[in-house]
Amino acid sequence: MKNKKDLIRVVRIEADASFEFTLDFTGKTPGRGAYVCPDTVCLERARKQKGLERSFKQSIPPKIYDRLRGELAEHGS
Repeated sequence: MKNKKDLIRVVRIEADASFEFTLDFTGKTPGRGAYVCPDTVCLERARKQKGLERSFKQSIPPKIYDRLRGELAEHGS
């Protein structure tokens, strides 16, 4: 268990007839959210254990995880 302020929110935003996923570093973006640690190891663990799939109750394509990893790396720089 970690403090919510120490985590990064992954947000699912409804766009047209599909969903878009993004990282929310402010915690204020509207949409359904799930929280992960702010490092790539935690994101990979969530991918392996299907944590985001359970939170959002839908399958998440690998390209979404790749994009989220890129956003996380970009924000960390």
